[in-house]
Amino acid sequence: MKYIVKIYALGLLLMLQACQDMDLAPLSEGSSETWYSTETELDMAVNEFYILGYWNQPLENSDQWTDNFSYRNTHRVDILYGTLNGGQWEVYRLWEQSYKLIARANALLERIDEAAAGNVSPEKIETYKAEAYFARACKYADLICYFGDVVYYDQSPTLEEAFEKTRTPKDEVIPLVYEDFDRAAAVLPESYPNSAVHFTKGAAYAMKARFALYMGDWEVAATAAKACIDLGVYDLHPDFGNLFLADTKSNTSEKIFAFPRSIASGVVLDQWVVNNELTRNPGGYGSSCPSWDLMAAFLCTDGLPIDESPLFDPHNPFANRDPRCAKTIVEFGTVHVGFDYNPHPEVTQVMNYNTGTMQANQDNRAINQYASYNALNWKKGINELWIQNGRTVERDYVMMRYADVLLMYAEAKIELNQIDQSVLDAMNAVRARGYGVPLTATDQYPAITSMDQTALRKEVRLERRVELANEGLRYMDLIRWRLATKALNTKNYGILYPAADLISQVTSKGHWFWAYTPQIDEDGIADFSQMENAGLISVLSQRVWDERQYLWPLPTPELEISPNLRTDNNPGY
Repeated sequence: MKYIVKIYALGLLLMLQACQDMDLAPLSEGSSETWYSTETELDMAVNEFYILGYWNQPLENSDQWTDNFSYRNTHRVDILYGTLNGGQWEVYRLWEQSYKLIARANALLERIDEAAAGNVSPEKIETYKAEAYFARACKYADLICYFGDVVYYDQSPTLEEAFEKTRTPKDEVIPLVYEDFDRAAAVLPESYPNSAVHFTKGAAYAMKARFALYMGDWEVAATAAKACIDLGVYDLHPDFGNLFLADTKSNTSEKIFAFPRSIASGVVLDQWVVNNELTRNPGGYGSSCPSWDLMAAFLCTDGLPIDESPLFDPHNPFANRDPRCAKTIVEFGTVHVGFDYNPHPEVTQVMNYNTGTMQANQDNRAINQYASYNALNWKKGINELWIQNGRTVERDYVMMRYADVLLMYAEAKIELNQIDQSVLDAMNAVRARGYGVPLTATDQYPAITSMDQTALRKEVRLERRVELANEGLRYMDLIRWRLATKALNTKNYGILYPAADLISQVTSKGHWFWAYTPQIDEDGIADFSQMENAGLISVLSQRVWDERQYLWPLPTPELEISPNLRTDNNPGY
């Protein structure tokens, strides 16, 4: 059911259009001057804050913009080609969806006091306001992270104000965002009955910590993360492997801020993601893949990087590795989604466990030229449910989980050089869970023991990469660490093409999977040049980073109608 929408002007096709192209249809929305006067109307208005489309686009799949990601050699991601511009979908969509939600939050905050006449309790009014503060804070946080200075409104503008808008320096807006998060945290409950999907106190603390971390406000980040930890309502899910599956959903205390998907409600994971991350044998494309760079990042079980550990075997790259490696990337020779997974060019037949028969190995490029170009595929969050119900998947969109809070707390304390046992415990808790053992079982996982700031900075950055892979966080980590210049000026590698018999240069010499161990530098960036120079691997593409992309351009449609923005775009655009 659709309702007439009243949206205040904030730009062309931004504030003047109804809610479209969302993952979840709105329950209702006010259209008269008397709206926001009863509890029912307020419930309907607040439900608008939980439309998934406001939150997941385009950020959910932003690992595509990083060195964690590989897509054949044909996929053009402009960020990775240094050609980002204001006409791109990602730029406009983030701006558009953020300001739509900000407009809704402002409208509620302006009118909610009228609800007193509708017999709404003061406590309910304060909770509604807290939800609006949270939504507004999150969206301004996104805008600042990507665009820097922003157009700031804390009330609905007139049409004239909307067209004459200017940007406010981010240093003036950041404290206002913190204030909104604080207002939300002061009122929001720790949880809701019946697992209702609402913003919580823990989410407010955690999202404030993330924003402060991105802004380099270490003290604010550490304090907010600690406040979330001290609530005592979150914990690490015991099994890293099944934490991300669709059938786990809300049955875990690790998820702090998540939007559920539901086949029954028609809210499902985008088909592009499902088809491209699913391997070829069960009917997917096997084209959106983890990169070799990510594969090389996981430590060995002795806690050393692969170029330093005597345990690493480039011919058997999953052996003796952090268990999260094989829980993130499909291990060769294992069963995945009902099929043996083995991309070795000489393995032409594999078992189909759904039928109990052998079949042609569609995950081998010698059989199917479009199988994964680097022989890797995602495993994280993928199981047999992906091939049921016509490949419709109801995996939750998780914006914040407890492991991230622990790592944010550790990173902020490390940057402050306030290193104590709580910092080591935060990182080791995440690592130990990856190994499936308790924090105290230090003989069963490579516990972090150093108290040196430089060493710990390296450790926490590595932990973030391997723990949070394919969760949409790597891109902003590279931006705030100023590592995009190095990490995104690298080559995307894959295997040689079997059909031209090139791969025999590798297999005949016993060089499968990798001929040599790639070298890892001080920032965790892998160097595959030895294999490239020997002609044993292929270059799928060259990543190109342009320094201007540390900030995004303003959307072209906004510049076309806003003269004040036209002369205030970010440098280089």
